[in-house]
Amino acid sequence: MELAGGKFTAIDFETTGSVPGWPNEPWQIGFCRFALPPVGALGATPFTFSSLIRVSPDRPFNGFAPGRHSQLRSEIAAAPTMAELWEEISPWLKGSVLVAHNIGTERSILRAAAPLEHFGPWIDTLKLSRSLLPGRPSYALEDIVAELGLASRIAALAPGLAPHDALYDAIACGELLRHYAACGLTHVPTA
Repeated sequence: MELAGGKFTAIDFETTGSVPGWPNEPWQIGFCRFALPPVGALGATPFTFSSLIRVSPDRPFNGFAPGRHSQLRSEIAAAPTMAELWEEISPWLKGSVLVAHNIGTERSILRAAAPLEHFGPWIDTLKLSRSLLPGRPSYALEDIVAELGLASRIAALAPGLAPHDALYDAIACGELLRHYAACGLTHVPTA
């Protein structure tokens, strides 16, 4: 897929994590819509959306699940369900190239939410980073964006947020792809 001039939506879910006897459920979603300008430019400020997603207050979270879900349990319990949010979030997904850092989680959550819909194509910035930056000790999104000097731009676009917030991670994923394009990457594989 050619990158220049394309329009993309980076997506991130924060989830409960795996707990025996419980499905992995999303508790937060973040979107970052952006365009890729010609090589060498960063382009306009992206458009964003974020929401908590209802998870029952008695549902356990995996103790190793990242994010600030433990501080937000009452807000998460009162948040809209994925079905209630669908009318608001589906326009972000339809007809867009979707970008995620390790697309497996995002793709499986969307398939569970809308099994008859087809979303994509997808660009996986984790696979892309492994290909473009071989031999790194970590390919975690926050580590790669810090190494590439993108953290201050992401902080400016996501004030007050931090890694493992769905909006922060969606913006970071989008900025990572924009960085690769600004450095001369013109084509990427899609999934």
